[in-house]
Formats: sequence, C-alpha cells, structure tokens
Amino acid sequence: MSFFSKKRFLIAEAGINHNGNIKEALKLVDAAKKTNVDAIKFQTYVTEKRTKKNSPIFAILKKCELNFKDFKVIKDYCDFKKIIFFSTPFDKESVWFLQSLKVKLFKISSFDISNYQLINEIAKTKKPTILSTGMASIKEINKAYNFFKKKKAEIALLHCISSYPNKEETSYLSNIGFLKKKFKCEIGLSDHTNGIKVPIYGYLQGAKILEKHFKIDIKHKCIDSPVSITSQQFNKLINELDKIDRILGIPKFGIRQEERSSEQFKRKKIL
Repeated sequence: MSFFSKKRFLIAEAGINHNGNIKEALKLVDAAKKTNVDAIKFQTYVTEKRTKKNSPIFAILKKCELNFKDFKVIKDYCDFKKIIFFSTPFDKESVWFLQSLKVKLFKISSFDISNYQLINEIAKTKKPTILSTGMASIKEINKAYNFFKKKKAEIALLHCISSYPNKEETSYLSNIGFLKKKFKCEIGLSDHTNGIKVPIYGYLQGAKILEKHFKIDIKHKCIDSPVSITSQQFNKLINELDKIDRILGIPKFGIRQEERSSEQFKRKKIL
C-alpha cells in the first residue's frame, strides 16, 4: 500500500524559515498545526558539507543551520502535536540521523536529483521518498526514478520550478500530466509562487502531493518569505481543494437526486 494513499498529501515547507532559531522552528510547527496539512518539512544539513565556503549562500545557510539536538526537539514536539515531521537531508550524516528519529519519509531537493551519493544513502533506508524535479531533464528524472524502483523503495515525484519566487505564468503545470503518464508513482507539485492559485490548478491537473513554503504569519521575517504562505492562506487553500472535491464529485449516471423534479419531462417518444 502506498504511503500516499490518501486523496491528497499537503506539506508545509518550513525549510530554513526558522532562521536558525529553535523557538521559531517550534512556532512554525504550531502555525502548521492550525491548518489541516499532513506534514511539516525542514532541511537538515551541516553547512560545510552542503556548499563551499566561497559560495554566495554559505553565510545564509550557516546562519540558518540547526544541530541534530535541535531536530530531536522538533521531532518530539511534532509527535506531541500530532503532525508528521520530516526533512530534506543534504549529507550522509543527516540521512542517518533522521533515520534514527524514525521519520516516516524523506525528501530530496531538486538540487540533488543527480547526487547519487546522497540518493543511495536515502534509498538504503527503504523509506518513502519525495523527489523534486526542478531544473531536471527527463533523463535525470528517469534515472532517479528507476534507481528507487530497483531498490524497491517508494518514490513520488514533484513537479517544481526552481525560481524563488516563481510567477504563475511560468509554472509549466502541464508537466504534471506528462509525469503522470510516464511514471508509475504519485505525482505532486512543489510550488514557489507566493499565492495559492497555482497549487489549486496543479490539483486539478492531478497533483496529489502539494508542498508550499510556509511562514508563521505575514510579519514573519524569514529567508524564504517571498515564496511562503501563512496558515491563513493554507487554510484557504485547503477550503478551495475541499470545494473542488465536492464539485467534481464521483461518477453517477441515471436519474440523480437533484434531477427528480425533472424526471416527469423525460420522453421515450414523440407525441
């Protein structure tokens, strides 16, 4: 049975929006819990193993780095709050630390879709894994997909545009249908626009897993604020998805309950 057997799986991407502060991280958990999301996701890494010191993002990542002890606190707090905790690891040590926390699943960043040192470590855990596909060619996606299939590990693919923030009109949502036809796994969307319209359209395209960057509130100053939504926006998104489910309904033919009053006008011959 697939880990993603629910009709949809919603992820609040906390990422590094905690600014390296454990108290902010716990506030992000509280804010996510106020919505009906299924999970909150972070990023677990040792900066020196993620990027070079002369990289333009080194200082930002170092500032936002939480240690393993911090993540143990966050995981325990998520368990207490009854919301799924998981994370994107960026090095081998982080993979096995998260495994020691008994996470239910893993996430692989678009930036690591061809990083088979990391992919191999994650596949060894046999945990369900979500893989983002930003900037990836079909060849790269296919290779990673087949790698997990050979390891008999569950894989899900997220259509993603690695632009921060991205525009609605450059979301290429037709990729979702393409991926659904080509790969035998759950397909979702990791969206980097700063609204909720694109994930709604993505859901209509068949994206079952929806990931949105997340912040505590509109005043929250954080690294990914331009691509993040609040709990209020998340609740509005969920309400719209629920409305879509009601409008689409389930296939039903014959005289439906709503048509009873019109049954008298149904004809079998010309008078």
